[in-house]
Amino acid sequence: MDINNSIYTIIYYLLITLIITKMKKDDFIDLLNMLNISKEELLLIARKTGFVQRTRKIDSLDFLYSLVMESTKGIVSHNDIAVSIERDNGVSVSRQAIWKKVTENCVDYFKLILAIVIQNKIKKYNKGEQSMVGKFKRVLIQDSTIIKLPKCLFESFSGVSNAYSSVCNARIQGVYDLLSGRFISFSINPYSKNDISSATEMELQKDDLTLRDRGYLCVNELKRHLQCGAHCIFRYKMKMRFFDYNTNEPIDILSILKKRGSVDMIVRMNDRDRSAIRVVARPVDQKTADERRRKAKREMRGHQPGEKFLQLQSWTIFITTIAKEDADFNSLLDIYALRWRIEIIFKSWKSNLYFSSIHNVSLNQLLIIIMARMIMFIMILRVIYDPCKNLIYKHMNRDISLIKLTKYLTRNPIKLISILCELKAYSGFLGESISAVGRYCVYEKRNRKNFEQKLSRQFH
Repeated sequence: MDINNSIYTIIYYLLITLIITKMKKDDFIDLLNMLNISKEELLLIARKTGFVQRTRKIDSLDFLYSLVMESTKGIVSHNDIAVSIERDNGVSVSRQAIWKKVTENCVDYFKLILAIVIQNKIKKYNKGEQSMVGKFKRVLIQDSTIIKLPKCLFESFSGVSNAYSSVCNARIQGVYDLLSGRFISFSINPYSKNDISSATEMELQKDDLTLRDRGYLCVNELKRHLQCGAHCIFRYKMKMRFFDYNTNEPIDILSILKKRGSVDMIVRMNDRDRSAIRVVARPVDQKTADERRRKAKREMRGHQPGEKFLQLQSWTIFITTIAKEDADFNSLLDIYALRWRIEIIFKSWKSNLYFSSIHNVSLNQLLIIIMARMIMFIMILRVIYDPCKNLIYKHMNRDISLIKLTKYLTRNPIKLISILCELKAYSGFLGESISAVGRYCVYEKRNRKNFEQKLSRQFH
Protein backbone atom coordinates (compact mmCIF):
# COMPACT_ATOMS: atom_id res chain seq x y z
CA MET A 1 0.00 0.00 0.00
CA ASP A 2 1.38 3.45 -1.00
CA ILE A 3 1.92 5.60 2.08
CA ASN A 4 0.46 8.59 0.22
CA ASN A 5 -2.78 6.65 -0.18
CA SER A 6 -3.24 6.64 3.58
CA ILE A 7 -3.31 10.39 4.14
CA TYR A 8 -7.01 10.62 3.50
CA THR A 9 -7.71 7.18 4.94
CA ILE A 10 -6.51 8.58 8.23
CA ILE A 11 -8.81 11.60 7.84
CA TYR A 12 -11.75 9.22 7.40
CA TYR A 13 -10.92 7.25 10.52
CA LEU A 14 -10.34 10.41 12.49
CA LEU A 15 -13.82 11.59 11.53
CA ILE A 16 -15.32 8.27 12.59
CA THR A 17 -13.38 8.51 15.84
CA LEU A 18 -14.86 11.94 16.52
CA ILE A 19 -18.31 10.46 16.17
CA ILE A 20 -17.48 7.45 18.37
CA THR A 21 -16.11 9.69 21.10
CA LYS A 22 -19.25 11.88 20.97
CA MET A 23 -17.61 15.08 19.91
CA LYS A 24 -19.65 18.04 21.15
CA LYS A 25 -20.04 21.51 19.70
CA ASP A 26 -17.51 22.90 22.20
CA ASP A 27 -14.93 20.36 20.94
CA PHE A 28 -15.69 21.42 17.37
CA ILE A 29 -15.21 25.08 18.31
CA ASP A 30 -11.94 24.14 20.04
CA LEU A 31 -10.70 22.69 16.74
CA LEU A 32 -11.52 26.00 15.05
CA ASN A 33 -9.86 27.94 17.87
CA MET A 34 -6.64 26.01 17.28
CA LEU A 35 -6.72 27.49 13.77
CA ASN A 36 -7.10 30.97 15.31
CA ILE A 37 -10.78 31.08 14.32
CA SER A 38 -12.92 32.40 17.15
CA LYS A 39 -16.59 31.93 17.89
CA GLU A 40 -17.04 35.69 17.52
CA GLU A 41 -15.48 35.62 14.05
CA LEU A 42 -17.85 32.85 12.98
CA LEU A 43 -20.86 34.82 14.22
CA LEU A 44 -19.60 37.91 12.40
CA ILE A 45 -19.36 35.90 9.17
CA ALA A 46 -22.93 34.68 9.65
CA ARG A 47 -24.15 38.28 9.86
CA LYS A 48 -21.88 39.55 7.08
CA THR A 49 -23.22 36.98 4.59
CA GLY A 50 -26.84 37.54 5.63
CA PHE A 51 -27.12 33.95 6.85
CA VAL A 52 -28.22 35.35 10.23
CA GLN A 53 -29.94 38.71 10.41
CA ARG A 54 -31.48 38.49 13.87
CA THR A 55 -31.74 36.00 16.73
CA ARG A 56 -33.40 32.84 15.54
CA LYS A 57 -34.30 29.44 16.90
CA ILE A 58 -31.56 27.87 14.74
CA ASP A 59 -28.19 29.25 15.81
CA SER A 60 -25.57 29.62 13.01
CA LEU A 61 -22.94 27.69 14.98
CA ASP A 62 -25.41 24.90 15.73
CA PHE A 63 -26.18 24.70 12.02
CA LEU A 64 -22.48 24.68 11.06
CA TYR A 65 -21.55 22.04 13.62
CA SER A 66 -24.51 19.76 12.85
CA LEU A 67 -24.13 19.94 9.09
CA VAL A 68 -20.36 19.36 9.17
CA MET A 69 -20.70 16.37 11.50
CA GLU A 70 -23.64 14.82 9.65
CA SER A 71 -22.07 15.32 6.22
CA THR A 72 -19.03 13.26 7.22
CA LYS A 73 -21.25 10.22 7.85
CA GLY A 74 -22.46 9.98 4.28
CA ILE A 75 -25.78 11.11 2.84
CA VAL A 76 -27.16 14.01 4.88
CA SER A 77 -30.75 15.26 4.76
CA HIS A 78 -32.56 18.24 6.25
CA ASN A 79 -34.17 15.85 8.69
CA ASP A 80 -30.74 14.56 9.82
CA ILE A 81 -29.59 18.11 10.59
CA ALA A 82 -32.78 18.88 12.50
CA VAL A 83 -32.40 15.72 14.59
CA SER A 84 -28.75 16.57 15.27
CA ILE A 85 -29.57 20.09 16.46
CA GLU A 86 -32.29 18.80 18.77
CA ARG A 87 -30.05 16.01 20.12
CA ASP A 88 -27.12 18.27 20.92
CA ASN A 89 -28.90 21.45 21.98
CA GLY A 90 -32.34 20.40 23.10
CA VAL A 91 -33.88 22.79 20.56
CA SER A 92 -36.72 21.28 18.56
CA VAL A 93 -36.65 22.33 14.90
CA SER A 94 -38.39 20.99 11.82
CA ARG A 95 -36.82 19.84 8.59
CA GLN A 96 -38.82 22.58 6.87
CA ALA A 97 -37.00 25.15 9.01
CA ILE A 98 -33.66 23.67 7.92
CA TRP A 99 -34.81 23.75 4.30
CA LYS A 100 -35.52 27.47 4.61
CA LYS A 101 -31.98 28.07 5.88
CA VAL A 102 -30.34 26.43 2.83
CA THR A 103 -30.16 29.57 0.69
CA GLU A 104 -27.51 31.42 -1.29
CA ASN A 105 -26.66 33.27 1.92
CA CYS A 106 -25.95 29.91 3.54
CA VAL A 107 -23.68 28.98 0.62
CA ASP A 108 -21.79 32.26 1.08
CA TYR A 109 -21.49 31.53 4.83
CA PHE A 110 -19.85 28.15 4.17
CA LYS A 111 -17.62 29.60 1.44
CA LEU A 112 -16.16 32.16 3.83
CA ILE A 113 -15.68 29.62 6.61
CA LEU A 114 -13.93 27.23 4.20
CA ALA A 115 -11.70 30.12 3.07
CA ILE A 116 -10.56 31.02 6.59
CA VAL A 117 -10.08 27.36 7.54
CA ILE A 118 -7.76 27.01 4.53
CA GLN A 119 -5.89 30.26 5.19
CA ASN A 120 -5.53 30.37 8.96
CA LYS A 121 -2.48 28.90 10.67
CA ILE A 122 -2.07 26.69 13.71
CA LYS A 123 -1.34 28.72 16.84
CA LYS A 124 1.73 26.65 17.78
CA TYR A 125 4.08 23.96 16.60
CA ASN A 126 3.53 24.42 12.85
CA LYS A 127 7.10 24.38 11.60
CA GLY A 128 6.26 23.55 7.98
CA GLU A 129 6.12 26.89 6.22
CA GLN A 130 9.51 28.20 7.34
CA SER A 131 11.40 24.92 7.36
CA MET A 132 11.99 24.63 3.62
CA VAL A 133 14.78 27.03 2.79
CA GLY A 134 15.45 26.07 -0.82
CA LYS A 135 14.97 28.01 -4.00
CA PHE A 136 11.17 27.97 -4.01
CA LYS A 137 8.78 29.60 -1.55
CA ARG A 138 5.88 27.32 -2.51
CA VAL A 139 5.61 24.13 -4.55
CA LEU A 140 2.06 24.12 -5.88
CA ILE A 141 0.19 21.18 -7.34
CA GLN A 142 -3.04 21.91 -9.16
CA ASP A 143 -5.30 19.05 -10.13
CA SER A 144 -8.97 18.17 -10.45
CA THR A 145 -11.23 15.27 -9.62
CA ILE A 146 -14.68 14.36 -10.90
CA ILE A 147 -17.62 13.48 -8.66
CA LYS A 148 -20.87 12.01 -9.90
CA LEU A 149 -24.03 13.97 -9.09
CA PRO A 150 -27.78 13.33 -9.28
CA LYS A 151 -29.25 13.89 -12.74
CA CYS A 152 -31.48 16.64 -11.38
CA LEU A 153 -28.40 18.91 -11.29
CA PHE A 154 -27.49 18.34 -14.95
CA GLU A 155 -28.39 21.90 -16.02
CA SER A 156 -26.12 23.39 -13.34
CA PHE A 157 -23.12 21.10 -13.74
CA SER A 158 -23.50 19.42 -17.15
CA GLY A 159 -21.78 16.12 -17.82
CA VAL A 160 -22.14 13.54 -20.59
CA SER A 161 -25.39 13.01 -22.44
CA ASN A 162 -26.31 10.89 -25.44
CA ALA A 163 -29.34 9.15 -26.88
CA TYR A 164 -29.19 6.41 -24.27
CA SER A 165 -28.25 8.03 -20.97
CA SER A 166 -27.21 11.19 -19.14
CA VAL A 167 -24.53 11.47 -16.49
CA CYS A 168 -24.18 14.55 -14.32
CA ASN A 169 -20.72 15.39 -12.97
CA ALA A 170 -18.94 18.17 -11.11
CA ARG A 171 -15.25 18.96 -11.32
CA ILE A 172 -13.48 19.91 -8.09
CA GLN A 173 -10.24 21.83 -8.56
CA GLY A 174 -7.66 21.85 -5.77
CA VAL A 175 -4.35 23.67 -5.31
CA TYR A 176 -2.03 22.11 -2.72
CA ASP A 177 1.30 23.45 -1.43
CA LEU A 178 3.76 20.61 -0.83
CA LEU A 179 6.06 22.67 1.39
CA SER A 180 3.48 23.77 3.94
CA GLY A 181 1.25 20.69 3.51
CA ARG A 182 -1.77 22.97 3.05
CA PHE A 183 -4.49 23.30 0.47
CA ILE A 184 -4.41 26.81 -0.98
CA SER A 185 -7.80 26.77 -2.65
CA PHE A 186 -10.76 24.70 -3.80
CA SER A 187 -13.42 25.35 -6.41
CA ILE A 188 -16.52 23.38 -7.38
CA ASN A 189 -17.13 23.73 -11.12
CA PRO A 190 -19.34 22.38 -13.88
CA TYR A 191 -17.92 19.33 -15.65
CA SER A 192 -17.62 21.37 -18.85
CA LYS A 193 -15.05 23.68 -17.23
CA ASN A 194 -11.91 21.75 -18.05
CA ASP A 195 -8.44 22.05 -16.55
CA ILE A 196 -7.10 24.50 -19.11
CA SER A 197 -9.99 26.86 -18.30
CA SER A 198 -9.06 26.75 -14.61
CA ALA A 199 -5.31 27.13 -15.12
CA THR A 200 -5.28 30.93 -15.03
CA GLU A 201 -7.31 31.01 -11.80
CA MET A 202 -4.37 29.69 -9.77
CA GLU A 203 -2.63 32.69 -8.23
CA LEU A 204 1.11 32.78 -8.88
CA GLN A 205 3.78 34.49 -6.79
CA LYS A 206 7.44 35.14 -7.43
CA ASP A 207 9.59 32.05 -6.67
CA ASP A 208 6.65 29.63 -6.81
CA LEU A 209 7.12 26.26 -8.48
CA THR A 210 4.05 24.61 -10.00
CA LEU A 211 3.70 20.94 -10.96
CA ARG A 212 0.77 20.28 -13.30
CA ASP A 213 -0.12 17.72 -15.92
CA ARG A 214 -0.69 18.24 -19.64
CA GLY A 215 -4.28 19.34 -19.18
CA TYR A 216 -3.13 22.71 -17.83
CA LEU A 217 -0.40 23.29 -20.42
CA CYS A 218 -0.62 26.15 -22.89
CA VAL A 219 1.71 28.88 -24.12
CA ASN A 220 -0.04 31.58 -22.09
CA GLU A 221 0.48 29.62 -18.86
CA LEU A 222 4.17 29.20 -19.58
CA LYS A 223 4.47 32.93 -20.31
CA ARG A 224 2.57 33.79 -17.12
CA HIS A 225 5.20 31.93 -15.08
CA LEU A 226 8.03 33.70 -16.90
CA GLN A 227 6.47 37.13 -16.44
CA CYS A 228 5.89 36.84 -12.69
CA GLY A 229 9.17 35.12 -11.82
CA ALA A 230 7.62 31.75 -11.02
CA HIS A 231 8.75 28.33 -12.23
CA CYS A 232 6.92 25.30 -13.57
CA ILE A 233 7.37 21.72 -14.71
CA PHE A 234 4.91 20.32 -17.25
CA ARG A 235 4.75 17.07 -19.16
CA TYR A 236 4.97 17.64 -22.92
CA LYS A 237 1.78 17.92 -24.97
CA MET A 238 2.10 16.83 -28.58
CA LYS A 239 0.18 19.77 -30.07
CA MET A 240 2.70 22.27 -28.67
CA ARG A 241 4.73 23.90 -31.44
CA PHE A 242 8.35 24.88 -30.89
CA PHE A 243 10.96 26.73 -32.92
CA ASP A 244 14.72 26.63 -33.10
CA TYR A 245 16.23 29.11 -30.65
CA ASN A 246 18.66 30.60 -33.19
CA THR A 247 16.91 30.28 -36.55
CA ASN A 248 13.25 30.48 -35.48
CA GLU A 249 12.55 27.56 -37.82
CA PRO A 250 9.89 25.03 -36.71
CA ILE A 251 11.33 21.92 -35.08
CA ASP A 252 9.93 18.43 -34.70
CA ILE A 253 10.60 17.03 -31.22
CA LEU A 254 10.08 13.42 -32.30
CA SER A 255 12.55 13.66 -35.17
CA ILE A 256 15.18 15.21 -32.88
CA LEU A 257 14.68 12.49 -30.29
CA LYS A 258 15.01 9.74 -32.87
CA LYS A 259 18.35 11.18 -33.95
CA ARG A 260 19.81 12.12 -30.56
CA GLY A 261 18.06 9.74 -28.17
CA SER A 262 17.72 12.47 -25.53
CA VAL A 263 17.64 16.28 -25.46
CA ASP A 264 18.13 19.19 -23.08
CA MET A 265 17.73 22.37 -25.08
CA ILE A 266 16.27 25.86 -25.12
CA VAL A 267 13.59 26.40 -27.75
CA ARG A 268 11.22 29.19 -28.65
CA MET A 269 7.45 29.01 -28.18
CA ASN A 270 4.69 29.79 -30.64
CA ASP A 271 3.86 33.23 -29.26
CA ARG A 272 4.35 36.74 -30.61
CA ASP A 273 7.54 37.27 -28.57
CA ARG A 274 8.95 33.82 -29.37
CA SER A 275 9.62 33.35 -25.65
CA ALA A 276 12.34 30.88 -24.67
CA ILE A 277 11.58 27.70 -22.73
CA ARG A 278 13.54 24.56 -21.82
CA VAL A 279 12.68 21.09 -23.16
CA VAL A 280 14.27 18.05 -21.50
CA ALA A 281 13.71 14.43 -22.58
CA ARG A 282 15.10 10.97 -21.83
CA PRO A 283 14.06 7.56 -23.19
CA VAL A 284 12.14 5.09 -21.01
CA ASP A 285 12.43 1.31 -21.01
CA GLN A 286 10.31 -0.75 -23.39
CA LYS A 287 7.98 -2.01 -20.66
CA THR A 288 7.11 1.53 -19.55
CA ALA A 289 6.60 2.69 -23.13
CA ASP A 290 4.28 -0.22 -23.91
CA GLU A 291 2.24 0.38 -20.76
CA ARG A 292 1.85 4.07 -21.68
CA ARG A 293 0.56 3.08 -25.12
CA ARG A 294 -1.94 0.62 -23.65
CA LYS A 295 -3.15 3.26 -21.21
CA ALA A 296 -3.52 5.84 -23.98
CA LYS A 297 -5.63 3.45 -26.05
CA ARG A 298 -7.87 2.69 -23.06
CA GLU A 299 -8.38 6.37 -22.32
CA MET A 300 -9.16 7.17 -25.96
CA ARG A 301 -12.28 4.98 -25.58
CA GLY A 302 -12.28 3.45 -29.03
CA HIS A 303 -10.44 6.25 -30.85
CA GLN A 304 -7.10 5.11 -32.18
CA PRO A 305 -4.30 7.47 -31.05
CA GLY A 306 -2.03 8.73 -33.81
CA GLU A 307 1.19 6.98 -34.70
CA LYS A 308 3.32 9.98 -33.75
CA PHE A 309 1.68 10.16 -30.34
CA LEU A 310 2.34 6.46 -29.73
CA GLN A 311 5.99 6.83 -30.73
CA LEU A 312 6.48 9.73 -28.30
CA GLN A 313 5.51 7.43 -25.43
CA SER A 314 9.05 6.05 -25.63
CA TRP A 315 10.34 9.23 -23.95
CA THR A 316 9.61 11.22 -20.81
CA ILE A 317 9.53 14.85 -21.92
CA PHE A 318 9.39 17.85 -19.60
CA ILE A 319 8.81 21.51 -20.39
CA THR A 320 10.21 23.73 -17.65
CA THR A 321 11.39 27.22 -16.77
CA ILE A 322 14.06 25.86 -14.40
CA ALA A 323 17.62 26.37 -15.63
CA LYS A 324 19.85 23.41 -16.47
CA GLU A 325 22.34 24.31 -13.74
CA ASP A 326 19.56 24.16 -11.14
CA ALA A 327 17.99 20.82 -12.12
CA ASP A 328 19.04 18.06 -14.49
CA PHE A 329 16.61 15.50 -15.91
CA ASN A 330 16.78 13.21 -12.87
CA SER A 331 16.00 16.10 -10.51
CA LEU A 332 13.06 17.18 -12.66
CA LEU A 333 11.79 13.60 -12.67
CA ASP A 334 12.06 13.29 -8.87
CA ILE A 335 10.36 16.65 -8.27
CA TYR A 336 7.56 15.98 -10.75
CA ALA A 337 6.91 12.59 -9.16
CA LEU A 338 5.81 14.41 -5.99
CA ARG A 339 2.77 15.65 -7.95
CA TRP A 340 1.17 12.22 -7.54
CA ARG A 341 0.49 13.03 -3.90
CA ILE A 342 -2.60 15.01 -4.84
CA GLU A 343 -3.74 12.24 -7.21
CA ILE A 344 -3.69 9.78 -4.32
CA ILE A 345 -5.30 12.34 -2.02
CA PHE A 346 -8.24 12.77 -4.38
CA LYS A 347 -8.63 9.03 -4.84
CA SER A 348 -8.73 8.40 -1.10
CA TRP A 349 -10.85 11.49 -0.58
CA LYS A 350 -13.66 10.19 -2.77
CA SER A 351 -13.41 6.69 -1.34
CA ASN A 352 -13.27 7.61 2.34
CA LEU A 353 -15.03 10.95 2.73
CA TYR A 354 -18.29 10.02 0.99
CA PHE A 355 -17.79 12.46 -1.88
CA SER A 356 -19.67 10.02 -4.09
CA SER A 357 -22.59 9.87 -1.62
CA ILE A 358 -24.76 12.66 -2.98
CA HIS A 359 -28.53 12.07 -3.08
CA ASN A 360 -31.18 14.15 -4.86
CA VAL A 361 -30.41 17.60 -3.51
CA SER A 362 -30.75 21.18 -4.63
CA LEU A 363 -27.78 23.13 -5.98
CA ASN A 364 -27.37 25.07 -2.73
CA GLN A 365 -27.58 21.93 -0.62
CA LEU A 366 -24.96 20.20 -2.78
CA LEU A 367 -22.48 23.07 -2.45
CA ILE A 368 -22.98 23.25 1.31
CA ILE A 369 -22.52 19.50 1.83
CA ILE A 370 -19.29 19.43 -0.20
CA MET A 371 -17.90 22.48 1.59
CA ALA A 372 -18.87 21.04 4.99
CA ARG A 373 -16.84 17.91 4.23
CA MET A 374 -13.91 20.04 3.08
CA ILE A 375 -14.04 22.10 6.28
CA MET A 376 -13.91 19.02 8.48
CA PHE A 377 -11.10 17.16 6.76
CA ILE A 378 -8.91 20.28 6.54
CA MET A 379 -9.43 20.97 10.24
CA ILE A 380 -8.45 17.43 11.21
CA LEU A 381 -5.48 17.36 8.85
CA ARG A 382 -4.19 20.68 10.17
CA VAL A 383 -5.04 20.33 13.86
CA ILE A 384 -4.16 16.67 14.48
CA TYR A 385 -1.90 15.18 11.80
CA ASP A 386 0.37 18.15 11.01
CA PRO A 387 1.17 19.16 14.62
CA CYS A 388 1.86 15.57 15.67
CA LYS A 389 4.13 15.10 12.67
CA ASN A 390 6.04 18.30 13.44
CA LEU A 391 6.38 17.73 17.19
CA ILE A 392 7.56 14.15 16.82
CA TYR A 393 10.14 15.21 14.24
CA LYS A 394 11.30 18.04 16.53
CA HIS A 395 11.59 15.95 19.72
CA MET A 396 12.39 12.51 18.35
CA ASN A 397 13.82 13.21 14.87
CA ARG A 398 11.43 10.65 13.35
CA ASP A 399 8.80 10.87 10.61
CA ILE A 400 5.29 9.56 11.21
CA SER A 401 4.11 6.72 8.99
CA LEU A 402 0.53 7.49 7.96
CA ILE A 403 -0.18 3.79 7.54
CA LYS A 404 0.89 3.02 11.11
CA LEU A 405 -0.89 6.06 12.53
CA THR A 406 -4.13 5.02 10.80
CA LYS A 407 -3.90 1.53 12.22
CA TYR A 408 -3.01 2.85 15.68
CA LEU A 409 -5.95 5.26 15.88
CA THR A 410 -8.49 2.77 14.55
CA ARG A 411 -7.45 0.29 17.26
CA ASN A 412 -7.21 2.98 19.95
CA PRO A 413 -9.92 5.53 19.05
CA ILE A 414 -9.95 7.12 22.50
CA LYS A 415 -6.38 8.32 21.86
CA LEU A 416 -7.64 11.05 19.55
CA ILE A 417 -9.16 13.08 22.35
CA SER A 418 -6.07 12.71 24.56
CA ILE A 419 -3.84 13.75 21.63
CA LEU A 420 -5.97 16.83 21.05
CA CYS A 421 -5.78 17.73 24.76
CA GLU A 422 -1.98 17.34 24.77
CA LEU A 423 -1.64 19.51 21.69
CA LYS A 424 -3.69 22.24 23.32
CA ALA A 425 -1.59 22.06 26.50
CA TYR A 426 1.80 21.74 24.76
CA SER A 427 4.52 23.77 26.50
CA GLY A 428 7.74 22.28 25.17
CA PHE A 429 7.38 18.64 26.22
CA LEU A 430 5.60 15.75 24.54
CA GLY A 431 2.60 14.27 26.34
CA GLU A 432 2.18 10.52 26.80
CA SER A 433 -0.23 10.04 23.91
CA ILE A 434 1.86 11.95 21.37
CA SER A 435 4.98 10.13 22.61
CA ALA A 436 3.17 6.84 22.01
CA VAL A 437 2.53 7.93 18.43
CA GLY A 438 6.27 8.60 18.17
CA ARG A 439 7.04 5.08 19.39
CA TYR A 440 4.50 3.08 17.43
CA CYS A 441 3.68 5.13 14.31
CA VAL A 442 7.01 6.16 12.80
CA TYR A 443 8.86 4.82 9.78
CA GLU A 444 11.37 2.07 10.33
CA LYS A 445 14.95 2.93 9.52
CA ARG A 446 15.44 1.67 5.97
CA ASN A 447 17.17 2.45 2.70
CA ARG A 448 13.98 3.27 0.77
CA LYS A 449 12.99 6.89 1.36
CA ASN A 450 9.49 7.85 2.50
CA PHE A 451 7.55 10.82 1.11
CA GLU A 452 8.74 13.29 3.75
CA GLN A 453 12.37 12.35 3.07
CA LYS A 454 11.89 12.69 -0.70
CA LEU A 455 10.29 16.09 -0.22
CA SER A 456 13.04 17.23 2.14
CA ARG A 457 15.73 15.98 -0.21
CA GLN A 458 14.44 18.13 -3.07
CA PHE A 459 13.62 21.36 -1.26
CA HIS A 460 15.88 21.74 1.79
